[in-house]
Amino acid sequence: MRKRTLVPTIIACTLAAGLGVALYLRALAPPDAARLLPESDAIIYLHVAPLRSATHFDQTPITRSADFQRFIDATGVDPERDIDAVAFALHEMPDPNGPNGPVAYSEVFVGRFDGDRLRHYLEGLAPAKEEYSGHTIYTIPIENRQLRITQLDFDTIAASNMPTAEQIHSMLDRSRASAIGLTGCSLLSKHYHDVPLLSQAWGIGHIGLPFSQDGQINAFGLTLPMAADTDLVASLRYTTSARLRIEEFAPDATSAAKTVEAVSSLLGIVRGISTQQQQHTPQDDALAKILDSVQVEQHQAHAIISASATADQLRALSAH
Repeated sequence: MRKRTLVPTIIACTLAAGLGVALYLRALAPPDAARLLPESDAIIYLHVAPLRSATHFDQTPITRSADFQRFIDATGVDPERDIDAVAFALHEMPDPNGPNGPVAYSEVFVGRFDGDRLRHYLEGLAPAKEEYSGHTIYTIPIENRQLRITQLDFDTIAASNMPTAEQIHSMLDRSRASAIGLTGCSLLSKHYHDVPLLSQAWGIGHIGLPFSQDGQINAFGLTLPMAADTDLVASLRYTTSARLRIEEFAPDATSAAKTVEAVSSLLGIVRGISTQQQQHTPQDDALAKILDSVQVEQHQAHAIISASATADQLRALSAH
């Protein structure tokens, strides 16, 4: 009797342990949308679903362009309501003055889509299409670029405005691979383990790419003290407050020290300007508290910038 009881118990424990290991590995793996992206210079990922649940931004009235509203009416896809996750691959273009500009994009959207309505809409727009790997790729001309778009699965759409079809083909090939065995592109293999666990938004690679000019990173009118091709891992995690973390992977400790010194000096200037404001509005007070939370640290060849903001501070900043 004891043996008959022991064997099923051992089997059940083994299955439970195996399931636990699989779930643990799954939790550590990059999100599906990011793993489908092709090789690129940078990746940006946003998990929209928890942000929507926390802020209810989908219930806020939005003024849309006529073209965008026609898209919603024709497909039934309301991005604020239906998109749960989105991942972007940024491709640096060899000719910044070409039709793609300095950066081209490949994208993966995960959410709720009406396949028939979406297909009918794309059929009416696309002057050309291609069959690849059992899927139809629609090519739509937009502002001197060719946007290729296809539905990978019932809940997943891929698109790319690269000059060739290589990237959209790569995403289709990746979508057929095993989810567990698919590690994603080289950027994910190299740096995803540096993304803090449970981050709702993150980016890896040459994050300065969309903001680069003359080899430097420019954001919000400021030139940041690091080269545009610097490898960064940026993340945003929200629990009781929003926590931003940016990690620079410098070539050596000396370079990281220079970044820390330059960012600290810039931060001091910005803090000084903030405290000299004549009118202390709720927005000014919120910004001052967020700036006070910023920390700049060096860990060998890594420079790390972190900041936090409460929900009240974020609401004050966004108030008109």
